[in-house]
Parts: sequence; C-alpha cells; structure tokens
Amino acid sequence: QVQLVESGGGLVQAGGSLRLSCTASGSSSSIDAMGWYRQAPGKQRELVARFTTGGSTNYADSVKGRFTISRDSAKNTVYLQMNSLKPEDTSVYYCYAVRYGLPYWGQGTQVTVSS
Repeated sequence: QVQLVESGGGLVQAGGSLRLSCTASGSSSSIDAMGWYRQAPGKQRELVARFTTGGSTNYADSVKGRFTISRDSAKNTVYLQMNSLKPEDTSVYYCYAVRYGLPYWGQGTQVTVSS
C-alpha cells in the first residue's frame, strides 16, 4: 500500500501562485509514476502534470508554461508549482502514484482561484 498526503491548496486571486506538495509513504519504493490530476465540479478528472515511468514529464495543454512539476526523490515528494493561476484552474487536485501497475490516490486538496 502507498499512502499519499497532499498539502498546499487554498484560495488565491487570479494571477497568483500556489505550490502543492504530495508525500508518499508506506510501500513507496518502486513507484513507477507520480503526478497530479484535478477534478472540477461536474467534470471528469483530468491529468495536470506527471512524471512518467521513464522520468519524463507530461503536462496538460491548459497548464503548459504556467505549472511546473518537480520532485525530491529522497523525500518521496512531488511538487506542483502553479503560477499565473486562472479561475478555470479551480478544482480539487489529486496526487496519484503507480506502483507495480496499481494506482494510488491522495485525498485531494482544494484550489480556488477568484477572479
């Protein structure tokens, strides 16, 4: 089992910044991929940014140039730096990890961007 704990969400004005953190614990070795999804009310969960199995990064087109994913492997932590936030970025952000082909999800952290 892998436990994922997110932090860093909150309320910010449009144009502002937030940094989300996600720390993996439990059986956190051999995590193949890790990243962030988000889900707004009435919408499907969508990929925001991730590290793939090979270590490369993927970003949703809507966040390219504004969000940056990074990680501290020694701390089993991934970060999502979100700049130039827009009201449409308002969502619950979920950390996820894949280990031996199985997905694990955090509890989610709310990000609200006011106009």
